[in-house]
Amino acid sequence: MVKILLGLIVLINLGFLFYFVRDLLRHRAEVMTEPAATWALPFSSFFIFLLSTFGISDFAISTALCPKAKWVSIKKLPGTLNTQCVIPVAAMALSDITAITVDIKTLAICIIAAVIGAYIGPRFVVKLPADTIKKFVMAGLLIAALMILAGKFNWIPANGTATSLSGWKLIMTAILLFVYGALNNIGIGSYALTMATVYAMGLNPPADFPIMMGAATFSVSTSSIQFVKLADYSRKITLFTSTFGVLGAVFFVKSLDTSMLQWLVIIVLLYSAISMALSLRQKEEA
Repeated sequence: MVKILLGLIVLINLGFLFYFVRDLLRHRAEVMTEPAATWALPFSSFFIFLLSTFGISDFAISTALCPKAKWVSIKKLPGTLNTQCVIPVAAMALSDITAITVDIKTLAICIIAAVIGAYIGPRFVVKLPADTIKKFVMAGLLIAALMILAGKFNWIPANGTATSLSGWKLIMTAILLFVYGALNNIGIGSYALTMATVYAMGLNPPADFPIMMGAATFSVSTSSIQFVKLADYSRKITLFTSTFGVLGAVFFVKSLDTSMLQWLVIIVLLYSAISMALSLRQKEEA
Protein backbone atom coordinates (compact mmCIF):
# COMPACT_ATOMS: atom_id res chain seq x y z
CA MET A 1 0.00 0.00 0.00
CA VAL A 2 2.89 2.37 0.68
CA LYS A 3 4.22 1.81 -2.84
CA ILE A 4 0.78 2.39 -4.35
CA LEU A 5 0.31 5.64 -2.40
CA LEU A 6 3.79 6.90 -3.29
CA GLY A 7 3.24 5.94 -6.94
CA LEU A 8 0.00 7.94 -7.03
CA ILE A 9 1.77 10.93 -5.45
CA VAL A 10 4.40 10.78 -8.21
CA LEU A 11 1.70 10.61 -10.90
CA ILE A 12 -0.36 13.57 -9.64
CA ASN A 13 2.77 15.68 -9.29
CA LEU A 14 3.94 14.78 -12.78
CA GLY A 15 0.55 16.05 -13.93
CA PHE A 16 1.17 19.36 -12.16
CA LEU A 17 4.68 19.61 -13.60
CA PHE A 18 3.32 19.10 -17.12
CA TYR A 19 0.92 22.04 -16.85
CA PHE A 20 3.41 24.21 -14.94
CA VAL A 21 6.33 23.69 -17.34
CA ARG A 22 4.05 24.22 -20.34
CA ASP A 23 2.84 27.50 -18.80
CA LEU A 24 6.43 28.58 -18.06
CA LEU A 25 7.49 27.96 -21.64
CA ARG A 26 4.53 29.91 -22.99
CA HIS A 27 5.37 32.89 -20.75
CA ARG A 28 9.17 32.52 -20.47
CA ALA A 29 9.73 36.16 -21.45
CA GLU A 30 7.58 37.35 -18.52
CA VAL A 31 8.75 35.07 -15.69
CA MET A 32 11.88 36.92 -14.58
CA THR A 33 10.19 40.31 -14.88
CA GLU A 34 7.76 39.48 -12.08
CA PRO A 35 8.32 41.55 -8.94
CA ALA A 36 9.72 38.93 -6.51
CA ALA A 37 13.40 39.54 -5.70
CA THR A 38 15.46 37.04 -7.70
CA TRP A 39 18.43 37.13 -5.28
CA ALA A 40 16.24 36.51 -2.20
CA LEU A 41 13.95 33.76 -3.51
CA PRO A 42 16.45 30.85 -3.21
CA PHE A 43 17.08 31.67 0.47
CA SER A 44 13.45 32.34 1.39
CA SER A 45 12.29 29.19 -0.43
CA PHE A 46 14.85 27.02 1.36
CA PHE A 47 14.09 28.32 4.85
CA ILE A 48 10.29 28.40 4.43
CA PHE A 49 10.20 24.70 3.62
CA LEU A 50 12.90 23.84 6.12
CA LEU A 51 10.64 25.34 8.79
CA SER A 52 7.72 23.41 7.29
CA THR A 53 9.45 20.13 8.20
CA PHE A 54 9.26 21.26 11.84
CA GLY A 55 5.52 21.90 11.62
CA ILE A 56 5.61 25.65 10.93
CA SER A 57 3.15 26.29 8.10
CA ASP A 58 4.71 27.35 4.80
CA PHE A 59 1.34 28.93 3.93
CA ALA A 60 1.54 31.12 7.03
CA ILE A 61 5.17 32.19 6.54
CA SER A 62 4.66 32.94 2.84
CA THR A 63 1.46 34.86 3.60
CA ALA A 64 3.33 37.03 6.08
CA LEU A 65 6.31 37.55 3.75
CA CYS A 66 5.13 37.86 0.13
CA PRO A 67 2.56 40.71 0.38
CA LYS A 68 4.82 42.71 2.74
CA ALA A 69 7.75 42.35 0.36
CA LYS A 70 5.41 43.20 -2.56
CA TRP A 71 6.41 39.98 -4.30
CA VAL A 72 2.85 39.09 -5.28
CA SER A 73 -0.55 40.77 -5.19
CA ILE A 74 -3.23 39.67 -2.74
CA LYS A 75 -5.31 38.56 -5.71
CA LYS A 76 -2.63 36.07 -6.85
CA LEU A 77 -1.51 35.09 -3.33
CA PRO A 78 -3.84 32.06 -2.86
CA GLY A 79 -2.79 30.51 -6.17
CA THR A 80 0.88 31.17 -5.41
CA LEU A 81 0.63 29.61 -1.94
CA ASN A 82 -0.70 26.43 -3.54
CA THR A 83 1.54 26.18 -6.60
CA GLN A 84 4.76 26.99 -4.75
CA CYS A 85 4.35 24.14 -2.27
CA VAL A 86 3.40 21.32 -4.66
CA ILE A 87 6.88 19.91 -5.31
CA PRO A 88 8.32 20.50 -1.78
CA VAL A 89 5.26 18.86 -0.18
CA ALA A 90 5.56 15.92 -2.58
CA ALA A 91 9.23 15.59 -1.62
CA MET A 92 8.30 15.51 2.07
CA ALA A 93 5.58 12.94 1.43
CA LEU A 94 7.90 10.69 -0.59
CA SER A 95 10.61 11.00 2.07
CA ASP A 96 8.43 10.57 5.15
CA ILE A 97 5.66 8.10 4.32
CA THR A 98 7.40 4.86 5.19
CA ALA A 99 4.40 3.01 6.63
CA ILE A 100 0.62 3.19 6.51
CA THR A 101 -0.82 2.58 9.97
CA VAL A 102 -4.38 3.56 9.11
CA ASP A 103 -7.21 1.58 7.50
CA ILE A 104 -7.04 1.97 3.71
CA LYS A 105 -10.75 2.84 3.42
CA THR A 106 -10.35 5.68 5.93
CA LEU A 107 -7.24 6.94 4.15
CA ALA A 108 -8.82 6.80 0.69
CA ILE A 109 -12.04 8.58 1.73
CA CYS A 110 -10.10 11.35 3.49
CA ILE A 111 -7.81 11.95 0.50
CA ILE A 112 -10.67 11.87 -2.03
CA ALA A 113 -12.71 14.34 0.06
CA ALA A 114 -9.77 16.78 0.23
CA VAL A 115 -9.12 16.46 -3.51
CA ILE A 116 -12.76 17.22 -4.38
CA GLY A 117 -12.65 20.36 -2.22
CA ALA A 118 -9.35 21.40 -3.79
CA TYR A 119 -10.65 20.86 -7.32
CA ILE A 120 -13.77 22.97 -6.82
CA GLY A 121 -12.13 25.83 -4.91
CA PRO A 122 -9.99 27.70 -7.50
CA ARG A 123 -12.95 28.43 -9.76
CA PHE A 124 -14.51 30.49 -6.98
CA VAL A 125 -11.30 32.02 -5.58
CA VAL A 126 -10.31 33.71 -8.86
CA LYS A 127 -13.67 35.52 -8.87
CA LEU A 128 -13.31 36.91 -5.33
CA PRO A 129 -12.48 40.62 -4.81
CA ALA A 130 -9.02 41.35 -3.40
CA ASP A 131 -10.45 42.64 -0.11
CA THR A 132 -12.43 39.43 0.41
CA ILE A 133 -9.30 37.36 -0.23
CA LYS A 134 -7.44 39.55 2.26
CA LYS A 135 -10.04 38.75 4.93
CA PHE A 136 -9.62 35.02 4.31
CA VAL A 137 -5.83 35.42 4.42
CA MET A 138 -6.14 37.21 7.77
CA ALA A 139 -8.21 34.29 9.06
CA GLY A 140 -5.54 31.88 7.83
CA LEU A 141 -2.81 33.79 9.68
CA LEU A 142 -4.81 33.75 12.92
CA ILE A 143 -5.62 30.04 12.58
CA ALA A 144 -1.93 29.24 11.94
CA ALA A 145 -0.87 31.22 15.04
CA LEU A 146 -3.52 29.51 17.19
CA MET A 147 -2.54 26.05 15.96
CA ILE A 148 1.13 26.68 16.82
CA LEU A 149 0.02 27.83 20.29
CA ALA A 150 -2.20 24.76 20.64
CA GLY A 151 0.76 22.53 19.86
CA LYS A 152 3.05 24.32 22.31
CA PHE A 153 0.55 24.02 25.19
CA ASN A 154 -0.67 20.52 24.29
CA TRP A 155 -4.25 21.67 23.74
CA ILE A 156 -4.67 19.15 20.91
CA PRO A 157 -5.31 15.64 22.30
CA ALA A 158 -3.02 12.97 20.86
CA ASN A 159 -3.90 9.87 22.88
CA GLY A 160 -6.26 8.04 20.50
CA THR A 161 -5.72 4.37 19.70
CA ALA A 162 -7.98 3.76 16.68
CA THR A 163 -6.56 2.92 13.25
CA SER A 164 -9.83 3.33 11.34
CA LEU A 165 -12.98 5.44 11.34
CA SER A 166 -16.56 4.44 10.60
CA GLY A 167 -20.09 5.77 10.88
CA TRP A 168 -20.59 9.42 11.76
CA LYS A 169 -16.91 9.91 12.59
CA LEU A 170 -15.84 8.93 9.09
CA ILE A 171 -18.58 11.05 7.50
CA MET A 172 -17.69 14.09 9.64
CA THR A 173 -13.96 13.68 8.94
CA ALA A 174 -14.61 13.43 5.19
CA ILE A 175 -16.76 16.59 5.27
CA LEU A 176 -14.06 18.47 7.19
CA LEU A 177 -11.31 17.27 4.84
CA PHE A 178 -13.43 18.48 1.92
CA VAL A 179 -13.64 21.90 3.61
CA TYR A 180 -9.88 21.94 4.34
CA GLY A 181 -9.13 21.07 0.72
CA ALA A 182 -11.26 24.03 -0.36
CA LEU A 183 -9.72 26.33 2.28
CA ASN A 184 -6.25 25.61 0.87
CA ASN A 185 -7.34 27.62 -2.15
CA ILE A 186 -7.75 30.81 -0.14
CA GLY A 187 -4.52 30.50 1.79
CA ILE A 188 -5.55 28.55 4.88
CA GLY A 189 -3.20 25.58 5.31
CA SER A 190 -4.65 22.16 6.08
CA TYR A 191 -1.81 20.39 7.95
CA ALA A 192 -2.65 21.44 11.49
CA LEU A 193 -6.41 21.36 10.91
CA THR A 194 -6.24 17.80 9.57
CA MET A 195 -4.07 16.71 12.50
CA ALA A 196 -6.44 18.25 15.06
CA THR A 197 -9.44 16.62 13.36
CA VAL A 198 -8.13 13.06 13.20
CA TYR A 199 -6.84 13.30 16.78
CA ALA A 200 -10.26 14.51 17.93
CA MET A 201 -11.86 11.54 16.14
CA GLY A 202 -9.71 9.15 18.18
CA LEU A 203 -7.12 8.02 15.63
CA ASN A 204 -3.68 7.24 17.01
CA PRO A 205 -0.89 9.75 16.17
CA PRO A 206 0.97 7.53 13.63
CA ALA A 207 -2.30 7.17 11.66
CA ASP A 208 -2.47 10.95 11.23
CA PHE A 209 0.67 11.28 9.13
CA PRO A 210 -0.34 9.42 5.94
CA ILE A 211 -3.77 11.13 6.05
CA MET A 212 -2.26 14.58 6.58
CA MET A 213 0.51 14.22 3.99
CA GLY A 214 -1.63 12.31 1.50
CA ALA A 215 -4.51 14.79 1.67
CA ALA A 216 -2.13 17.74 1.42
CA THR A 217 -0.06 16.57 -1.53
CA PHE A 218 -3.06 15.37 -3.57
CA SER A 219 -5.21 18.42 -2.82
CA VAL A 220 -2.55 21.10 -3.50
CA SER A 221 -1.53 19.35 -6.72
CA THR A 222 -5.14 19.25 -7.89
CA SER A 223 -5.89 22.87 -7.01
CA SER A 224 -2.57 24.08 -8.40
CA ILE A 225 -3.27 22.59 -11.82
CA GLN A 226 -6.43 24.71 -11.84
CA PHE A 227 -4.58 27.84 -10.74
CA VAL A 228 -1.98 27.30 -13.49
CA LYS A 229 -4.71 26.88 -16.10
CA LEU A 230 -6.35 30.09 -14.84
CA ALA A 231 -2.96 31.90 -14.78
CA ASP A 232 -3.75 33.14 -11.27
CA TYR A 233 -0.38 32.65 -9.57
CA SER A 234 3.22 33.90 -9.54
CA ARG A 235 5.27 31.86 -12.00
CA LYS A 236 8.56 33.21 -10.69
CA ILE A 237 7.93 32.36 -7.04
CA THR A 238 6.63 28.92 -7.97
CA LEU A 239 9.68 28.23 -10.13
CA PHE A 240 12.13 29.11 -7.36
CA THR A 241 10.28 27.30 -4.58
CA SER A 242 9.88 24.21 -6.76
CA THR A 243 13.67 24.18 -7.04
CA PHE A 244 15.07 25.49 -3.74
CA GLY A 245 12.09 24.66 -1.52
CA VAL A 246 12.70 20.98 -2.16
CA LEU A 247 16.18 21.33 -0.65
CA GLY A 248 14.68 22.77 2.53
CA ALA A 249 11.96 20.11 2.60
CA VAL A 250 14.46 17.24 2.64
CA PHE A 251 17.20 18.96 4.67
CA PHE A 252 16.64 17.69 8.21
CA VAL A 253 18.33 19.37 11.19
CA LYS A 254 17.15 17.28 14.11
CA SER A 255 19.14 19.19 16.71
CA LEU A 256 17.49 22.53 15.90
CA ASP A 257 15.50 23.94 18.83
CA THR A 258 12.46 25.62 17.32
CA SER A 259 10.79 26.71 20.57
CA MET A 260 11.91 30.35 20.41
CA LEU A 261 11.47 30.36 16.65
CA GLN A 262 7.84 29.29 17.06
CA TRP A 263 7.19 32.24 19.39
CA LEU A 264 8.77 34.56 16.84
CA VAL A 265 6.60 33.08 14.09
CA ILE A 266 3.47 33.57 16.22
CA ILE A 267 4.36 37.25 16.71
CA VAL A 268 4.99 37.72 12.98
CA LEU A 269 1.70 36.04 12.05
CA LEU A 270 -0.31 38.12 14.52
CA TYR A 271 1.43 41.31 13.41
CA SER A 272 0.70 40.53 9.76
CA ALA A 273 -2.97 39.78 10.50
CA ILE A 274 -3.38 42.99 12.50
CA SER A 275 -1.65 45.03 9.78
CA MET A 276 -4.03 43.64 7.16
CA ALA A 277 -7.03 44.36 9.39
CA LEU A 278 -5.92 47.96 9.94
CA SER A 279 -5.32 48.53 6.23
CA LEU A 280 -8.79 47.20 5.42
CA ARG A 281 -10.33 49.43 8.08
CA GLN A 282 -8.54 52.50 6.77
CA LYS A 283 -9.72 51.67 3.25
CA GLU A 284 -13.32 51.28 4.38
CA GLU A 285 -13.18 54.57 6.31
CA ALA A 286 -11.70 56.35 3.28
